[in-house]
Amino acid sequence: MKALVCESFGKPENLSLKEVTLPQIAANEVLISVKACGLNFPDTLIIQNLYQFRPELPFSPGGEVSGLIEAVGEQVKKFKVGDSVFTLCKWGGFAEKLIVDEAMVSPIISGMDFINAAATSYNYGTSFHALKDRGFLKKGETLLVLGAAGGVGLAAVELGKIMGAIVIAAASSDEKLEACRAKGADELINYEKEELKTKVKELTDGKGVDVVFDPVGGKYTNLAMRTLGWGGRYLVVGFANDEIPQIPLNIPLLKGASITGVFWSRFSKEEPERSKANLKELGRLYTEGKIKAHISKVYPLDDGAQALQDLMDRKVIGKAVVIPVTKEEAEIVPVSAIEKSSKQPLLFSSKEAVKAFIGKEIGVSNWVEVTQQMIDLFAEATADHQWIHIDTEKAKSSPFKGTIAHGYLTLSLIPKLMSQVYQAPFSAMGINYGTEKVRFVNPVPSGSQIRAKALLKHVSEVRNGGLKMIVDATIEIKGQEKPACFAEVITVLY
Repeated sequence: MKALVCESFGKPENLSLKEVTLPQIAANEVLISVKACGLNFPDTLIIQNLYQFRPELPFSPGGEVSGLIEAVGEQVKKFKVGDSVFTLCKWGGFAEKLIVDEAMVSPIISGMDFINAAATSYNYGTSFHALKDRGFLKKGETLLVLGAAGGVGLAAVELGKIMGAIVIAAASSDEKLEACRAKGADELINYEKEELKTKVKELTDGKGVDVVFDPVGGKYTNLAMRTLGWGGRYLVVGFANDEIPQIPLNIPLLKGASITGVFWSRFSKEEPERSKANLKELGRLYTEGKIKAHISKVYPLDDGAQALQDLMDRKVIGKAVVIPVTKEEAEIVPVSAIEKSSKQPLLFSSKEAVKAFIGKEIGVSNWVEVTQQMIDLFAEATADHQWIHIDTEKAKSSPFKGTIAHGYLTLSLIPKLMSQVYQAPFSAMGINYGTEKVRFVNPVPSGSQIRAKALLKHVSEVRNGGLKMIVDATIEIKGQEKPACFAEVITVLY
């Protein structure tokens, strides 16, 4: 397999792309086919031997990975081949495959794509733990976030707003502050242009802030410490500035303030149940569309060193992600396309893998736009020229305020949507036998977007070695509460 390897500690330029051999998996381990690896600040420290975790050389950086389980050890109980998972593995993620202990693996939230799965847990887990468990942030309090355009910073801005705080975002450029504004920041401070203490005093009418979230360190720590109001809480999250500051302890004394360390990975180990509860809550927020990582760029694997350098040079806003393709492969399937449409289909590796999903949700497709051109072409092909489908002017006076797609056009898109939900590479071909028990609920307006949510209802063996699948499909319309239709979709795999 290909991997970006660190053979001597130093800067990202020392990393090299190599062919490496994986060891055999142990009884309690799983083999993951890597789909994406999120970048985090500790990755830049580990390759320089500056972090508290120090792997033996050679190794691959990258500690936040999503992918598909390709093989399992004989003692593995919680996962099976084909499961979509993520892991916080400390290192090893800048590679095509990864072996980790089963205990370090978690299932991906239904409907979450691989890129977001590799970009969510570390940043949001750290920030949520910081604000909830260490900062005790309350509704109506004022939160100052330093380095607010970084991965944990943007997550803190977003979560602070959800928790009801007044959020002041501080960053080093106007471009970065625009990303903070998009995440809901109430006030913005460019601390390269404005004096931090003075600006915070102005914005808070001299009261100061209740909580400071500081993943930066360096010269801004003492300034930010002085912005605290009475009884304030200062959260030490990290030192992205590469400088551990010296803090005059008379400041917290005079302000009745506390300085609190935030070490999420240690918290997860020492208090696993509380950590799991936090992750469950974050999963709910993601599913409800309330949080989502800002991904500034997706890099191919052989640009992984540049990705780390960009992170060190403060060029990354939010999150950067590495995917295991080369530059040449990325030119065939552009990385920009993966950024826009990154849901990955569930891969069934065998008949047994299909059967294991009976009664379970197998995924959600990407959104697909139903254009007027599609509606017109369908009308022409079926000789169905009803004006509600094709007369855009007349349809404006209809109850739908425009043309709508024929119900059978919606059904005809199901194979396309299902190809984004699952694939079965073990089969030579799949035949779509159509649908039954169709119920149309809501018209699909021209220009709207639809997607399929699929649950595997039934699987049975058929003649000639085929495998019949019946999938319950719900076709949803973006922005509408009621779906377009429900249908049982029949497919036979040979």
